[in-house]
This record gives sequence, C-alpha cells and structure tokens, in this order.
Amino acid sequence: MAVQLNDPQREAVRYLDGPLLVLAGAGSGKTRVITEKISWLIEGCGMPARNIAAITFTNKAAKEMQERVTGLLPGHSASGLSISTFHALGARILRQEARLIGLKPGFSILDASDTFGLFQDLLKNTDKGQVRAVQNRISLWKNGLLNPEQALAASADPLETAAAPTYAEYERTLRAYQAVDFDDLIRLPVKLLEAEAEALARWQGRIHHLLVDEYQDTNRCQYMLMKLLAGPRATFTAVGDDDQSIYAWRGADMENIKLLREDFPQLHVVKLEQNYRSTTRILKAANALIANNPKLFEKRLWSDLGHGDAIHIQTCRDSEHEAEWVVARLTAHRFDHRGKWSDYAILYRGNHQARAFEQHLREQNIPYALSGGQSFFERAEIKDITSYLRLVANPDDDPAFIRAVTTPKRGIGSATLETLGSYAGQRHASLFTAAFEAGAEQHVNAKQLSAVREFGQFINRLELRAPREPARQLLEELLLAIGYETWLFETLDPREAESKWSNVRDFVEWLSRKGEDDGKNLLELTQTVALITMLDKNDRDSDAMQLSTLHAAKGLEFRHVFLVGVEEGILPHRESTESSRLEEERRLMYVGITRARYSLHISHAMKRKAGKEWRACEPSRFITELGDDLKRGGGLAEAPPDKQTGREKFARFKALLGNT
Repeated sequence: MAVQLNDPQREAVRYLDGPLLVLAGAGSGKTRVITEKISWLIEGCGMPARNIAAITFTNKAAKEMQERVTGLLPGHSASGLSISTFHALGARILRQEARLIGLKPGFSILDASDTFGLFQDLLKNTDKGQVRAVQNRISLWKNGLLNPEQALAASADPLETAAAPTYAEYERTLRAYQAVDFDDLIRLPVKLLEAEAEALARWQGRIHHLLVDEYQDTNRCQYMLMKLLAGPRATFTAVGDDDQSIYAWRGADMENIKLLREDFPQLHVVKLEQNYRSTTRILKAANALIANNPKLFEKRLWSDLGHGDAIHIQTCRDSEHEAEWVVARLTAHRFDHRGKWSDYAILYRGNHQARAFEQHLREQNIPYALSGGQSFFERAEIKDITSYLRLVANPDDDPAFIRAVTTPKRGIGSATLETLGSYAGQRHASLFTAAFEAGAEQHVNAKQLSAVREFGQFINRLELRAPREPARQLLEELLLAIGYETWLFETLDPREAESKWSNVRDFVEWLSRKGEDDGKNLLELTQTVALITMLDKNDRDSDAMQLSTLHAAKGLEFRHVFLVGVEEGILPHRESTESSRLEEERRLMYVGITRARYSLHISHAMKRKAGKEWRACEPSRFITELGDDLKRGGGLAEAPPDKQTGREKFARFKALLGNT
C-alpha cells in the first residue's frame, strides 16, 4: 500500500500557481515530492511528459528519479519526459543549436584530465600544483559567467592575474579543437539563450514546468540557465536545503536562494521538516548544531521514529587508537545487532584520514568500499578506446587524435607528431586535417605521413558508417582492426593484460547494449560517454561497509555512522577562519550527522602525527554545539585490546555467527 504524502509534501506537489521553493530538510522525502509532482502534472493536470524537465546533479540521481516516475505512471505516459543532469541538458541544447554558437553537432566534450593536459601545454615548465590552481580558477570564472577580459579586470591576486591570459589562450584552443569542457556545457547554453531570441523561445516553448533538485548546489551559471528556461511563465519547482550547501569550493552559490526571492517576488515557499530517516536524538543534535548558522528560512527537523540511542562521543589517545577503537566498536556493534556490514559507514573530512581505518579493517578481514576511487572511465584502457570514438565524432579533436594514433603503437612517434603539429599550427588546422593537405608532404617524413594518412582513412571509413550501422558491430570491428587485445598481451604481464582486456570487453558490451536500448548510433553514444562518470555495473549490492568523505556521503544514509577526526583544524578545517567558511564547515558536520538513521558515534584524538612530530589536538567546537544529550567515553579508560586479542575476539564472533 502506498504511503500517503504529509500535508507539506502534498502542498508542494499540487502547487502550480507560480514559482515554488521547497525547503526539504535531510531525509524529508524530497525525491518523492519531485517524482509525485511529475506524476501529478502528467496524470492530474494532463501536461504532456515531453513538456516537463527535471534537472539533478548526478547520473545516479537522474536514473533513480526516472525509475520512480516510471513506476508511478501507467503505460507510456512518461514517454518524452526529460530527467537529466544540468550538464546533459546543456549538451542537448548545444547539440541542437550548435551552429548558432559556432560549433558543429559532433563537438567533443573534454573531461578534467583532457583539459589538464591542455593547461600543461599552455603553462610549460609550471609545476602540476600551479597548473591545477589555474585550471580551478578558470573553472570558477566560467561558472560565474566571466569571460577572459572580465576575469582579468576582476583579478584580485597574482594567481588570477597570471591565469586570465591563459584563460583566453585556453578558449582559443578549445574552439580550434571544436571542443567544450564541462563548465561550457552550462555556460555556452546560457550565452546562446541570452543572445538568440528564437532559440530562447524554442526552449521556453518546450518546457512548461521545470523541476530542479539539490537547488542549494547550483552555481550562478546554473541559476541563469534555470531562469532563462523558466521564462516569463516562471513555472518551476526548486527543491533544496540551505543547511546542506557544502560545495562553495566548486562554485555553488548560497546567494541563489536569496536571488529567487529577489527575481521572483511571487515565490511560494514550502518547508519539509518531518524526517523519515533518523531518530529524535540524532535530529535534536543536528538542529542544535545548525542553529548556530544565520538562517534565511527557519527550519527544524522532527521525527516520529522514536527517541533512539544517545550519541556517543569518544575521546581517543591518538589517531592509531581512534582507528582501533572505531573498528573494534563497529565489529562488536554489528555482532550484537546481527547486522550487515553495509549498515555501517565511517565518515571523515579528508581522504587522507582513510588510511589508518583501511589498515585495521583489512587486518580484521572486514569488507569495505572506499568512496572517491578511480572512475571506470578514467582507466587508461577505456580512455584509449574512447579516444577513437571521439575522433570518429569530431576529427578536429587533437587530444583524441594524439592518443588514438599512438595507441597501439603503429610507427608514429612524438617526433612525427611534433613536426605535423608545427605544420598544423602554421595552417591553423587540426592535426587530422593537416595530415591530408599537400603541404604536409614538405614537412613530414613520407613513410610516417603515409602511416598517419592510413590511420586517418580508417577513421574516415568509421565516420561514414557510424550514423547507419549498429554500434555493437562497429565497436567489435574497431577492436579487431587496431589489434588492441594482442597489443595488451604483448606489452603487459598476463594478469594486468587480462584485467585491462576484461574492462574493455565490459565497456564495449555496456555501450553496445545502451545503443540498442536507447536507439543511439555510435556518434550519439560518444557524447553520452563523456557525460557519464561511472558504469551502472557498480557493486552497489555487496555487503561491505562504507568509508567516505563527508562531501561524497551527501545524499546517502546508513543505519549506523562513525564520524571520525572531529577536531579543530580538521572539522572545521584549519583554513576555515572566515565566518562564511566556518558556516559551510558546520553544514558539513550537519550533513554527516543526518546520514545516520539509528546510531551515531563521534570520535576525536588528543594528539596526531604531523610528519614526524606529534601535535596536540582539541575537540571540535561543533561537539559542544550538539547540546547535552550525549554519552561520552574517555580515551585512556577505553583502550582497545592488543591486535592479537582483537583477532581472537573477532574469530569468536565469526564462530558464533556461523552457529546461528
């Protein structure tokens, strides 16, 4: 039997009289409100699904939303509904309006590692840290809708003054490659819709109701895209929680919530305060903590899930003791409650904190999953294959050309590419185009040029077939033609080659199936790949506990949470001295607390090693702000047993579990 909506949820679903902001507290059912509203618009109001667009921040969230809506609606009534990330929607707009902005529909989408390579070329002899800093600064400028000239005028420090000219060069390079980066997928549609009245009218006519999830995470550029698409009708539903805004460092702008009130005076606000996740004690502590931040809208979470266990605050002697205590406590708790490993999470402020916990979990043979691992698409073998696909879609994509023409090796080396690159630069042409010009014969060795042209003809043949033939057939022929499997086993040891080839086979099978399911050809799939960060075949259902940063844990929930390293200098971070930064750190702590359903353990150490030196640590001010309903444990009184005793105790746990 379906669970009924509570009164504020129902109000949010049924409200259609203008712009709506839904302030959805942690665990208050925001995804349900969005999916129920889509269902209501289609079934209750007769709005065609093709005129509704829902935007979220991750592919996983978009997929979950699509599945929920499909479950709510009968037959094919959801056909044509658009549920996507901001970036996927931006890519769709650019594909359809590309010529208005000087792009061809087959433009390339460069990921962070591709663009880092471009910045390294532009900033020769600069260390990687500085290159990354320039890359991040330019990303923030793009998200703030600043062009290179405006960025230079607004430069406030030596880094920005040096980065602004690089920004201009970087933009010229992207245009030469007929490529865009991830920031451009939002920025360029905004520029396009602002400049082209017909295109703006076209898109406003398509979208009769816009729903935006995780609104508090939008940057200024995303807000402008939302505002342009909503148009004069302003029929949108923005759903978010100002208390969970934790991404200012990557451009998210809390001011966007204030802007809604200023730009849309008729804005209606609905608060979702009933929490369906956590016990009263956990919510009481979360409310007490976040009350220390200034509020635009007052909100107080409550729950009818019972009082629950006291929040346990543990003082540990040092970081080693903390890791031992957490793993021992977690193991004992699981044994007592006959739970699963996946019921538990260890959350921390920074990735560097994971190492000690990983070591102790491995010693006890406890299965765990670590957030922030390498994306499937970042693996070298996958990037090798996608470089061919990118080149088929866009021969002007020089980074893809360089990778594909040299992988596997085909007698074309760096000297040949450097000579060809020099000629291409003189001609203001891509490497691919330059290779087929008659003038190239005066610059590049005849044998090497012949090999490059043979490679180019192979790409041209694939490009001709790509719109008409099944992706599966072309992918299989591509792998066979380039001899990728043979090359792997000739250049790597058998185990590594087998692993990489298995990944390639998984990728080809997944992409082929996606082409068949979605009716997409190889050219269309290539742009899809650029927008996806991981395969759907994640081992999400395995029984493993989660190690995660607080940022990566947002949107997740666990029955039992261990929040570790809650000390001054870690949480809040040592660089968070300004009031706005401190408020964001407090929101990060709030996110950590509200991941817990039934129990919450918070630990801190009295000292930690910094290099070879020990430094004294103070418990975080945030612990004091949680209130008085806490259970405290002392570091010296609760020293864990030595490792051998711990192993013996764990073996007894396993034996007992085996007999139950």
